[in-house]
Amino acid sequence: MIVLGVETSCDETSVAIVKDGKEILSNVVSSQIDVHKEYGGVVPEIASRCHTEVVTCVFEKALKDANLKPKDIDLVAVTEGPGLIGALLIGISAATAFAYANNIPIIGVNHLAGHIYANNLENELKFPCLALVVSGGHTELVLMEKHNSYKQLGQTLDDAVGESYDKVGRVIGVPYPGGPVIDKLAHQGKDIYNFPRVYLDKESFDFSFSGLKSAIINFVHNNEQRGVEVNKEDVCASFQEAVTDVLVYKTHMAAKKYNVKQIIIAGGVAANKGLREKLTKEITEFEICMPSIKYCTDNAAMIASLGYFCSLDGYENRKFSIDGIPYLDF
Repeated sequence: MIVLGVETSCDETSVAIVKDGKEILSNVVSSQIDVHKEYGGVVPEIASRCHTEVVTCVFEKALKDANLKPKDIDLVAVTEGPGLIGALLIGISAATAFAYANNIPIIGVNHLAGHIYANNLENELKFPCLALVVSGGHTELVLMEKHNSYKQLGQTLDDAVGESYDKVGRVIGVPYPGGPVIDKLAHQGKDIYNFPRVYLDKESFDFSFSGLKSAIINFVHNNEQRGVEVNKEDVCASFQEAVTDVLVYKTHMAAKKYNVKQIIIAGGVAANKGLREKLTKEITEFEICMPSIKYCTDNAAMIASLGYFCSLDGYENRKFSIDGIPYLDF
């Protein structure tokens, strides 16, 4: 089965073509990072306009790279949520028009589940598996007993990990997006500031990062007011250690409780080298599955892979009536 995937949930316009959920025939991504850097974050209206400008070209390039015609496509899968509603609707409209014009079945799929299935592009999912979903808007632990089965064990009660990285980055003066820069600086510094590790109840799988974020903001501002210069690399290292300690602890605890066969990390923050290093160093009794860096950020290959497995479960929709769902969860 050849699936064309479409992803426009935030600031990447992506179209990919994947065979049987594994073989990537093409994966075209048009990023808007340079556009939004000027504003220190994604501006929804600008994101929607940028999607509109490039989406047709991205479709054409994906088909050209795969050396396929529309008639060769068996299924269209498009992100229906979560995400920015304007951005989602651009992708849904384009995908629906393509499917309708070429009489191809179409399904809407969950963006978060797509990040999990990014792992399937290079590895086989082994059930039961535990997914740590970490991104700009989400931090969750999800148990999967089989394909397309999701049980949320815990989530952030306030800020997501990626959001915290961006806000801390803004305070210490690093460019947007803050995550990759902080990760790089953290490897040049030391954990000397001992920022708080917020575990909540240690038996809980929920997370909280707003207190840690506030602690760092207050620390930086208080030192600025006293005229004391803090080492930016050490702040980044101390922040990242506080974040990854909690993420790895709760992931390890959940994996042991549910006796999983595999631990998966998914989402944009899955590209964080500090998190990847700590997971492999501290969790040795479970297989750990990590997508390549290029599949951690938003891309349509993961949407196409998920679409394939949804189709196997009979999720096809020929009514062409997919809605954008900005707050969709598992």
